[in-house]
Amino acid sequence: MKRFIFTIFTLLLLFGGAKAQQQVLIPMDASQTDHLKAYGVIFNHIKDGFPAKWLLNYRGGSFMAVIDNDIIRKARLRNVSLETVSNSEAASIIAEIESPGSNTSVVNLEKAPRIAVYTPDQALPWDDAVTLALTYAEVEYDKIWDVEVLEGKLQEYDWLHLHHEDFTGQFGKFWANYRAVPWYITQVRQMEAMAKELGFSKVSDQKKQVAATIKEFVGNGGFLFAMCSGTDTFDIALAAQGVDIAPTQFDGDPVDPDAQEKLDFSNTFAFKDFNISLNPYEYEHADIDVPVAINEVDETLDYFTLFEFSAKWDPVPTMLTQNHVSSVKGFYGQTTAFRSEKVKSSVVILGESPGRDQVKYLHGNFGRGTFTFYAGHDPEDYKHLVNDPPTDLALHPNSPGYRLILNNILFPAAKKKKRKT
Repeated sequence: MKRFIFTIFTLLLLFGGAKAQQQVLIPMDASQTDHLKAYGVIFNHIKDGFPAKWLLNYRGGSFMAVIDNDIIRKARLRNVSLETVSNSEAASIIAEIESPGSNTSVVNLEKAPRIAVYTPDQALPWDDAVTLALTYAEVEYDKIWDVEVLEGKLQEYDWLHLHHEDFTGQFGKFWANYRAVPWYITQVRQMEAMAKELGFSKVSDQKKQVAATIKEFVGNGGFLFAMCSGTDTFDIALAAQGVDIAPTQFDGDPVDPDAQEKLDFSNTFAFKDFNISLNPYEYEHADIDVPVAINEVDETLDYFTLFEFSAKWDPVPTMLTQNHVSSVKGFYGQTTAFRSEKVKSSVVILGESPGRDQVKYLHGNFGRGTFTFYAGHDPEDYKHLVNDPPTDLALHPNSPGYRLILNNILFPAAKKKKRKT
């Protein structure tokens, strides 16, 4: 009997040891059944205190982790493809990736960032591609708005996404077409009431202060990600600190007659030498954005290309461009693309429309932090219009455009930063 118990105990030890010697590889090439859910599996694995590896440029930017935290079951429940490999097989893969002649690299993912989305409480989940992506990938996030930003709540977070906001205080410049529509009237009244409650005479002053506070967050080591009008209006607000650029229809008083000359481009993150639109009837804030009339092409031919970077020497842009394709479908937004000549030379261009001088995706540093701007509204809704139905990401689990958003979610986990307190 003792010998039998001893044998069973030995087998259990051997089985446990064999399991400990295994690792899980989550491929991110065309073989993956759900790329978007895969990000969530890895993010939550790290959040639970278990390390992982991001294999840059290896099979579409695959992930590897020791089998722990029930990761296999969690992946399979989410229809995420995976492969189990032994420690020796894992070591062989790492050696291949780290070989000097390959444009591949290994990045350790250590600590999941604390995520906040700058969005009003009344915003619907499908109003914003990032909240859609986070929800589908099952990544938790907090909502914050102007009150929380101005109260200093940003210091509680590592990563911030800007909802498709108008930081110039012109309410998205929807006035021309929607000023008599109930949703627009309600939105304006709510924002004006909030500005008054916060001690500002008008919304445009409040929004500029919010933009300045977010800039300070980035300078202190924060990670900023923005899409659509949250990109160019943010920089416009920074350039126009102390300058009235909102026409009477938006703030009750006329613009500064010297507004254009008073813009300070040294305050901006990404854009330079732009001309602001002071026309309340024009659905543009500045000439940073590429107008629809110029951008309009056959939808089947509208693509932007991701640049290839050195995985060993330029790991940050490499992380941000990980994908299973090199060309991504284009998509519209209030800010559809950035004019190349308006982008600062210090900015790294991650993706652009070939032959059209249009930047779609860019990245840069400010202080101890970083910013990433991604033009367009919804990668799987080509011409997103007001009141369009929500995008169902279950129908687009392998979306290359949405992968770029989720690359930004994982990027901070790979970069240790000491934050100011």
